[in-house]
Amino acid sequence: MKIYNNITNLKEYLNTQENIGFVPTMGSLHQGHLSLIQNAIPNNGCIVVSIFVNPTQFDNKDDLEKYPKNLNKDIDLIKTLNKNNIVIFAPSTKEIYTKKVKAIHYNFDGLEHQMEGKFRDGHFDGVGTIVKMLFDIVKPKQAYFGEKDFQQLQIIKKLVEKEQLDIEVIPCAIFREKDGLAMSSRNQRLKPEHRKEAPFIYKTLQEAKKKFGTKSATKVTEWAEKQFSENELLELEYFTIANEKNLKTVKRKNNKQKYRAFIAAFAGEIRLIDNIEL
Repeated sequence: MKIYNNITNLKEYLNTQENIGFVPTMGSLHQGHLSLIQNAIPNNGCIVVSIFVNPTQFDNKDDLEKYPKNLNKDIDLIKTLNKNNIVIFAPSTKEIYTKKVKAIHYNFDGLEHQMEGKFRDGHFDGVGTIVKMLFDIVKPKQAYFGEKDFQQLQIIKKLVEKEQLDIEVIPCAIFREKDGLAMSSRNQRLKPEHRKEAPFIYKTLQEAKKKFGTKSATKVTEWAEKQFSENELLELEYFTIANEKNLKTVKRKNNKQKYRAFIAAFAGEIRLIDNIEL
């Protein structure tokens, strides 16, 4: 396994490689991240895992400062895969942004204004900026993204389409704890009482999926909001049932369309998101 902090050195090495797969992360790795890397291993001669906490996608400065970071632990976890064709790219903010830490404004055809975009100002400009930068550096054939951040996944697909990049974006299933909680780097910051209650989010999604078979999207949404209003430990930010392609909230079901239910909720000060295919 090779580790690079410098863009020039990384590019020099990658110029000698073929069929590059890419797994971008913000570090604080867990088994969900490892599952992305494992998905990449069979189909790529070289896998680049970036570890970079991107400041331009945080709308909350406090959240950025508290984001967990432990590079040595991340490296040790990746080493457990015991593969020689994995490259870690762990640059500094100055290495990536050089002079000014600023996001580029993107038009993602409205995807950026749905759900997360309504609550996290400028978030997807930051995501688009860093992913485009990393794509330009790594030049992968395939890039792997988890479906937990489904809106982000759709935006990356739109970025690739609009920038006409020759990259295949591979969606990967949500990796969950045994109790159903979607794995996230934020989970380690949960207080014990909130960690115990957090699987309620996935249980609500599962029940919503059952109800969606016979009830309207509006009725299911009202039901889910009521469940959270009665929960003393979790505060719902939004529950929505949206079209998978354009992420717009569903008003009337169409059997030819695919839908997902999305949740964002606070467990104390920790914001958790999850979704389920309907």
